[in-house]
Amino acid sequence: MKRRDPPKVPCKMEMDIDYISNLPEHITDKILSSLSLRDAVRTSILSKKWRYKWISLPHLIFDNQSLLISSQDQTLIRNKLINIVDHVLLLHSGPIQKFKLSHRDLQGVYDIDRWILFLSRGSVKEFILEIWKGHRYKLPASLYFCQKLIHLEIFNCLLKPPPTFNGFKNLKSLDLQHITMDQDVFDNLISSCTLIERLTLMNFDGFSQLNIHAPYLLFFDIGGVFDDVNFETTNNLAIVSIGLYASAGYEQNLPLGTTGNMIKFFAPLPRIQRLEVQSFFLKYLAAGKVPERLPTPCIELNYLSLRINFCDRAESLAALCILRSSPNLQELEILARPDEQAAEGTDAHISEEYFHNCPFNQLQLVKIVGISYAKQELNFVNFLLTNSPVLEKMTIKPVSANGGCELLKELLRFRRASVLAEIIYLDP
Repeated sequence: MKRRDPPKVPCKMEMDIDYISNLPEHITDKILSSLSLRDAVRTSILSKKWRYKWISLPHLIFDNQSLLISSQDQTLIRNKLINIVDHVLLLHSGPIQKFKLSHRDLQGVYDIDRWILFLSRGSVKEFILEIWKGHRYKLPASLYFCQKLIHLEIFNCLLKPPPTFNGFKNLKSLDLQHITMDQDVFDNLISSCTLIERLTLMNFDGFSQLNIHAPYLLFFDIGGVFDDVNFETTNNLAIVSIGLYASAGYEQNLPLGTTGNMIKFFAPLPRIQRLEVQSFFLKYLAAGKVPERLPTPCIELNYLSLRINFCDRAESLAALCILRSSPNLQELEILARPDEQAAEGTDAHISEEYFHNCPFNQLQLVKIVGISYAKQELNFVNFLLTNSPVLEKMTIKPVSANGGCELLKELLRFRRASVLAEIIYLDP
């Protein structure tokens, strides 16, 4: 009788390969989407079925993580970057929803024009371009034909759209940093992107008037040098972070008879919930007439961060105006600018009457950083402690350790409206 061989048991590697090869498509898509482009391409060695799966990736991200090039030769690095992007786009099949190009060694090469032209013929929804070296790269006209864009993020570029450009009709998020564009280009860009919800502007030039006409805007983050900011039809704006990197000239910009920047700034923001006043923007708000309270209080404001020069009486009054106008404030951060000294002959003193009749019935957390034990600073601390009946914690971090013991003694003397209030002193 002929001896029968035992059935062959597949080795573990073969079983694993079979298992990987037969994964459901939605699982393989999820695996690929969680990998960097470099690792996604490497999956082509797993099996024949995986060989070309990566070419249909909807998200193409070319950054330092996915493009590891070990060389000090800038020409070699540039050529290799170009070859990799060209190769991926040549083999790619299917729609590209997201395209990100952000490599530390990337400069504004003309090949980017070709890639953007290629994307403009598809339906790209997210486009991120960050040029980390060299002069500002002029975006090609083809970018402005990407009308399916929902998110646009640009770093170190020059924006000069063609005359026929009338906005990105589907754009909801715009992030522009280290960019150059003319005033009329900026005005048209913001007003014509009618669905925009998030707007970030950082370190820009070519325009100085921030005219924001955006009825669906929810989030606004800006840092730079500008002359004026005007909100129009921004009734839904809830989160604002604004930093002004220059400190002079705002009084001179105000026409005679105007009510001042404070009322002008807050009037179009009835639903603001979170506000960060950074750098010198409080000085801007203090220009002109500062009322004791805003005509319409900020009912929904629950978080406030103020960077303030306590030696500037106008800034202190502006801060008090915002605080009095925020009855539902829950969290407050005050960042002092102790490096600024009061100008010779300037009176920084504020009489006690300004600190009366202002209860903060919702305020729970307060953080104060950078104070230097000056009387006007301690008056603010006392003002907050005596008017916050539900305060849970106040954290204080001075600018230096000198006089720390005296500060603690002063703090212990202050009356607290909240029996639960805890004062935490942090070493500088």
